[in-house]
Amino acid sequence: MTARTILTKLHGRVAADVPRWAVRTAYAITLTTLPSCVWRIVGINLGAPLLEHNSSGPGSSDAPHAFDGGWWYVIGLSVFSEALAFLSFGLVARWGEVWPNWIPGLRGRRVPVLAAVIPAGLGSAALLIFPYALVMIAFDMKITGEPLGLVIHGWQSVAFWIAYAPLVAWGPLLAVLTVHYYRRRRSARPPAVDSRQTGAALTG
Repeated sequence: MTARTILTKLHGRVAADVPRWAVRTAYAITLTTLPSCVWRIVGINLGAPLLEHNSSGPGSSDAPHAFDGGWWYVIGLSVFSEALAFLSFGLVARWGEVWPNWIPGLRGRRVPVLAAVIPAGLGSAALLIFPYALVMIAFDMKITGEPLGLVIHGWQSVAFWIAYAPLVAWGPLLAVLTVHYYRRRRSARPPAVDSRQTGAALTG
């Protein structure tokens, strides 16, 4: 089994007329979140020396104030971030144009253009908070203006910014894919729908 086959099984078949650059952009979006997820899990949950651990911090004996909430919060945040990033494949994959079979009542039907464009557009706008958040972190503050409490020095600072700087590109990349999806769907003929899936959807 080739790497391309494995990737196709993960994100689904690429829709017709989707250029290679758009598919690569979707992959890039998933990679923008991965370094920060790894940093959090390795540095917080596994206790790696990526930051100065505070034994007096609330919530966990090894958790710094910046990530109060326990190990489950770090894992949940990382999984949620990657899941959101993965949804960008809906703008290039077949399941972003025709509802997949596992969705009762909708399977086999055409996905309305705005049903994908509106959430993706709002998401790309909301993700623009990351540049602001990183500026605040540079001043050791949360986005609310409260002290962050994240203590990093030397190479730890380099590792942190390598892990978190890619998040700045998430919003713009998603915006580019959203505009391309809208223009492609509006100018293309409706995708062919399997008649058996449509019949099952209407009778089921």
